[in-house]
Amino acid sequence: QRRRRGTFRISAMPMLMLGGLGVCAGYACALWMKEQEPPKGKDPNIKHASLGVIRLDWSYSPLPGDVGSSDSFEYPVYYRAVEGLTFEVCQKGEMTDEIKARFKEAIRYLDQDKQVSVIISDCGFFMWFQKLARDYTNKPVVMSSLALLPAIHAAVGKTGKRTGKIAIFTANRDSLKTIHETVAEEMPIDWTKKCYLLVDCRDVPGFEAVATGEPVDFDKVSPGIVKKAVELTKNHRIDAFLFECTQLPPFSDDVRAATGLPVYDAVVCADFFVRGFVDNPRFGLNDWQQSWDGKQEAYQLGDVEDKEKLVHYNQTH
Repeated sequence: QRRRRGTFRISAMPMLMLGGLGVCAGYACALWMKEQEPPKGKDPNIKHASLGVIRLDWSYSPLPGDVGSSDSFEYPVYYRAVEGLTFEVCQKGEMTDEIKARFKEAIRYLDQDKQVSVIISDCGFFMWFQKLARDYTNKPVVMSSLALLPAIHAAVGKTGKRTGKIAIFTANRDSLKTIHETVAEEMPIDWTKKCYLLVDCRDVPGFEAVATGEPVDFDKVSPGIVKKAVELTKNHRIDAFLFECTQLPPFSDDVRAATGLPVYDAVVCADFFVRGFVDNPRFGLNDWQQSWDGKQEAYQLGDVEDKEKLVHYNQTH
């Protein structure tokens, strides 16, 4: 028994030595691997924040400043139209089960395939589907700049004698009124209160192009938008403007300059939510995110959609 125990001790020694060497080798390997890892805050695998835009099945020529133009943004933007979801369908706020399935797929494409940070839309009437879109992704979803209203009201809303108004510019006031209950439920905001003004832009010369899909003539439309805004400030105590229509942001700077008042729109809305994902170089941890080269991915209707199911594809090609 002693011999066996001794034999055991002798034969175990090499194994223990090998085990010790293995531990040392493993520790050294771990140290080496740790040295090869990028330091904290320098991980090149973290993508730059990006924006996803759900688009209508609709053909038009967006101006810079329009949500439909990638030139409107200072970060990567990706587009995906929903086959069959035309402006008329969106305006009514009713999707068939087939279009709803395509809407879900469009959200999935932007969320998972493109890995965007935030998802918005190219039409304010997508507000009808805000809750539905939110159910399909964990990413922030902002189907309309109307989502900014509670924050704007909290910032500039006054009471008593100082009560001012927030002017909401829209392409069609009558149509926008139909989503009042949806907005009131989501926000909650009741724009029938005296602190809000719904402003119809249908009477602005040249703005009819928005409804027809024709190219918007900036030089023709801008004076009318500015005139409407300035006249409002003369007749009402306006605290801020909110441009609900996604084709109005090209005129935001002109109104800001003419009135000296803040103008919030779909691009401002997108910037607000995307900036929550972007490295701030002025303080805190820096260089933890990939830089953006400033190049946008080219997109035309039909590039990533099922061409056979697009209503307006044949009209553009």
